[in-house]
Amino acid sequence: MSKQTFLHGALILVVAGLITRLLGFVNRIVLARVMGQEGIGLYMMALPTLFLAYTITQFGLPVAIAKRVSEAEATGNERQIKRILVVSLTVTCSLSIVFTIGLFLLSPLVANHLLTDQRALAPLLAITPILPIVAISSVLRGYFQGRQNMKPQAISQVIEQVVRVCLVILLTKLFHPYGVEYAAAAAMVAVILGELVSLFYMTRQFNIHKKFKLRKTWKTHVQNGKNTLNELMTIALPTTGSRFIGSLTNFFEPILVAQSLAIAGLTAIESTKQYGELTGYILPLLFLPTFLTHALSAALVPSISEAAAMNKSTTIQHRILQSIRLSLASGGLVTIIFMIFPSIILMTIYGTSHGTFLLQFMAPFFLLHYIQTPLQASLQALDLARHAMWNTLIGAIIKFTVLVGLSSKPEFGIHGVAVAMVVGVVVVTLLHLLVLMRHASFKLPPLMVIQFTAVITGTGWLGYQLKVHWLVTSQPLSQLAALGVVLTIVYIILLFVFRMLYVSEWKLIPWGKIFKHK
Repeated sequence: MSKQTFLHGALILVVAGLITRLLGFVNRIVLARVMGQEGIGLYMMALPTLFLAYTITQFGLPVAIAKRVSEAEATGNERQIKRILVVSLTVTCSLSIVFTIGLFLLSPLVANHLLTDQRALAPLLAITPILPIVAISSVLRGYFQGRQNMKPQAISQVIEQVVRVCLVILLTKLFHPYGVEYAAAAAMVAVILGELVSLFYMTRQFNIHKKFKLRKTWKTHVQNGKNTLNELMTIALPTTGSRFIGSLTNFFEPILVAQSLAIAGLTAIESTKQYGELTGYILPLLFLPTFLTHALSAALVPSISEAAAMNKSTTIQHRILQSIRLSLASGGLVTIIFMIFPSIILMTIYGTSHGTFLLQFMAPFFLLHYIQTPLQASLQALDLARHAMWNTLIGAIIKFTVLVGLSSKPEFGIHGVAVAMVVGVVVVTLLHLLVLMRHASFKLPPLMVIQFTAVITGTGWLGYQLKVHWLVTSQPLSQLAALGVVLTIVYIILLFVFRMLYVSEWKLIPWGKIFKHK
């Protein structure tokens, strides 16, 4: 099985993440144009319930598997790797069956009483069969990540998105005449089929690369797997707690939004439309750069775990700082573009300029969100996952407090929801940084902050000047494309000038092997 270095593995996931993010963005555009604000609202209302079930089913095992497999491989203990897989599959498959049944039975209650829109029942029921598929996929992803072979995971992500986009176009148009709720349910079915095809590929790659027979002595490994389970749980439980809090927050968010906006005087349909505008139009744009942060996070866990086991504190500091630097660099350009050209972007992509202020307001704060995921991965790799869990809980409490306090007031409405999201991002990210500084002796160089500020300021000033003196409103699309090319070139040059990117890192990446698949 091929093994990659940190930058090599991260870049493989970056390429796959970029492709899947663009395909996912196409998927959102199709959904927005076919189903409209109501359909998107129903779709987004059902997703948090799915994510909550995801989190409980996976039980934080992918990160734990990656860490323990990496440690076992370092000592050549294939028997331990097999035991990790057996125990993990047993736990996740059992949980997935239980929660599939539970989600199916509780869907009417969630739709009618919590989400306050009975039309959400159809997408909730449609998505329930996905849990067993995701359970097996998550274990295999953790296994390949621990082996530091990112190609199967990367290619499976692309396959899943290609299948989803192709099917969502067909299914949503086919079922939309029957009502927006059926179109939303059809979009969920496309998600299931994409995950299923992706799992087939992951299973095939596992059978090709594994060095042992998984079914042989399965029962023995389960019976003797108590110590292995305990080792996994020391990582999985706090990781699950953190993700559970995040998923629980996403689950209750549309409920609190619906109830708060109702107090502010909005009807259920108006609330659904406004929430769909924020979560279906604005957030997908803001989440675009996270394909890099998630790639870095996946590569960080085994890399930092290995360095920690060998007491290489300098390597740990370098990896954390490197992930922050690259995450900021990936999000800076889109942040500038969203702040300077918000209405043009929204009109071009969605055919509406609704949400211009929300995009412009939230964009700069999401720079902190882009470094949040690598910071959390660093905490997990350094056995500080419990602190990450508490940080997430504190952020969720503050976020919900602000959400209810502001969005229930007519003068704020949906803008109060946006403020609450921003506050949550800022609080959690700063808390993660404080924990690393206190417990891992991590230091964030002030010079790096100054350098990045200079890059953002220079590119932003140029973008604003070009908008004022060159942009023609009658030809916004072609003009925006040209401006985007100019700003990208200037931005990349400034990144190298101010040492946010290094030529030495570029040379370390084996470009010829990136797309070579074995």
